[in-house]
Amino acid sequence: MITKYINKGLLLSSAVFFLASCSPDNLEGEGNGLTQPAVDASFTVTKTSENRYHLKAVNDNYVNFINSQWNIDYDGFNNGKNELDIFLPDAGTYVVQRNTAGIGGQIGGTASQTIVVPTSDPVAGNIIQGGRFDTPAEVAKWTIHPISPTKAQWVFSNDGNGNGYATIVASEGSQQAFYQAVHVEAGQKYSIDMVASSATALEDAWFEVYMLDSVPAPGSDVSGTVYRNINTWDGCGKAAFGGKVSSVGCNSDKNKGIYTATTTGTVYLFIKCGGKKVSSLSVDKVELRKTT
Repeated sequence: MITKYINKGLLLSSAVFFLASCSPDNLEGEGNGLTQPAVDASFTVTKTSENRYHLKAVNDNYVNFINSQWNIDYDGFNNGKNELDIFLPDAGTYVVQRNTAGIGGQIGGTASQTIVVPTSDPVAGNIIQGGRFDTPAEVAKWTIHPISPTKAQWVFSNDGNGNGYATIVASEGSQQAFYQAVHVEAGQKYSIDMVASSATALEDAWFEVYMLDSVPAPGSDVSGTVYRNINTWDGCGKAAFGGKVSSVGCNSDKNKGIYTATTTGTVYLFIKCGGKKVSSLSVDKVELRKTT
């Protein structure tokens, strides 16, 4: 029989040496590397052509941070590089923000600038009217499609600062939709997107966007090709979220939100949501744009 002996004194001294070698040399200086130092997040905005702008960080030293996060017109922060080209096809005033993200995702600095776009792009301008829901006139461009109104209902509201939303609360598998008629051209491709947010997770829920040739009868379900969606069975919406549906939604690789018109005439953009529990899902900045 072979007996193994362990020299406890040697083991203890080795452990002390290991702990000593792992301790920071200077807690008053750089610390333990778990705190993100402050970083200048300022950036420049250069107009490159009509409706197009180039954003560039003033401080691009990656030694102090890992990546930039950009928030265009409050659509939500997305990771990116120190330079970014953006296209703002609609006339209006836009707020652009930049975060410098570092250790553990900590923010080292934040900066913002305002861009004023004087005119809409003649091709890629938004075809949807009232897509921001900011005024009664914009809300009037939309029509509620009743499906199960007692347990699910879209409501148009304003936060008091001029920002409007379409918001739904749903339960027990109920659902509701709203829509707008739009004119399209045969053979033309259109890109569909919007901002959606929820402060709480959805439960057994669906959010779907359709393009239909006709309006279903009141009380009838809305079905067909889904061009944008948030669906808990597909893995999204199971935690709080906010941003463009093209980013926070599911199956973005399935159709990329592109609708191709088969005939010239009137079609209907439908937005539907429902589920076992939707505490408060909001929609804003609905877009339908021509694309190549």
